[in-house]
Amino acid sequence: MAAEQAPDGYLFDLYRRYIGEPEDRTDVYVGFGLFLGGIGLAVVALVLFLWGNTHEARSAGYFAWVGPAYALAMVSLPVVMLGIVTLLPSERRMLYTSIGGAAITVAAVAGFLFAYPRHWNGYNNDYTVQVVAVYAVGLAGITASTGAALIAHYLDMAQQADVVATDDEDDDPDVTDAEVQQDIDDAMDGVELSWGGVEKTEHKRLSFSEDDFDDVDVETNVGTTTTRSSGVDAQVAGLKGLKGGETKQTTSSSTVDDQTAKLKELREQQRAEELATADEKSTVETVTSPIAKLLDRIRDLTRRN
Repeated sequence: MAAEQAPDGYLFDLYRRYIGEPEDRTDVYVGFGLFLGGIGLAVVALVLFLWGNTHEARSAGYFAWVGPAYALAMVSLPVVMLGIVTLLPSERRMLYTSIGGAAITVAAVAGFLFAYPRHWNGYNNDYTVQVVAVYAVGLAGITASTGAALIAHYLDMAQQADVVATDDEDDDPDVTDAEVQQDIDDAMDGVELSWGGVEKTEHKRLSFSEDDFDDVDVETNVGTTTTRSSGVDAQVAGLKGLKGGETKQTTSSSTVDDQTAKLKELREQQRAEELATADEKSTVETVTSPIAKLLDRIRDLTRRN
C-alpha cells in the first residue's frame, strides 16, 4: 500500500516538517520553485561547461558553450538564496532586499554576456572589473537578507519552544507537601485511631491508697472469700495493647484501600478483644467485691461509733 500523502501535497508536507505552518500557499510554491530551479540551473551550467571543454580552447565552439555555462552558474546562486528567503516566514523588507540583490546580479550577468569573450579579461575594452563589482554588490545584498531571514526563523523557533515549555509547567505544576497531606487527611477522614493503632475506648480503674486504712479497725472475725486469678500478667498485657502502651513502628507501602481493609480487620479484632475484656472485668469485680463489702461494713461501724 502506498504511503498516505498530506491533503495539500508533498511540498506542504515538507514545509510543515522543516519550517512550520505556511502562511500563504503562493510563498510555498514560489519558494520551492526558485530553490529547486536554482539547483537545476547549477546542474545545467556544469554540463555545459564540461561539454565546452571538449572543444579546442578559445575556439568559437568553446566560447559558444562555456559563456552560457558561466552565466547560468552566476544566476543559480542568487536564485537559490531568493528561494530560501521566500520560504522562510521572514519580514517583507528582507524579501524585497533579496529581490533587489537578485536583480542586480541579473544585470551583472547581462553585462557579462555582452563583454564575454571579446571585452573580457584584458581583451579590447575590458569590462571585467565593472561586471564583477556589480555582481558582488547584488550578491552581498541577497546574502545578507538570507542570513537575516535564517537567524530570525531560528529565534522564532526558540521562542516557540520556550512558550511550549512554560505552558507545560503551568498545566502540570509540582505537587506540594500540603496537597499530599490534604489527600491523606481526606482518605483517613472518619477513622479515629489512638497512638496504639486501635480505636479510642473509655476505661475505669479502681485505685486504693494505703492511707485510707490507717485509722480503721478491721475485725478479723468477719468471713471473707478471696478469689485469685492466675492470668494477671496476660490481662495487664492485653490492657496495655488496648491503651497503646506497647507499639511497634512499621513502614507500609500499601495503598489506602489496603489500609482500609486492614482497619476493618482490626475493628473486628477489637470487638473480639472487648468481649474478652468484659469477661476479664467480671473476674476483676469478683475479686474486688469482698473488699467493697468490707469497706461498707467499716463505714457502718464508723457511723455507729
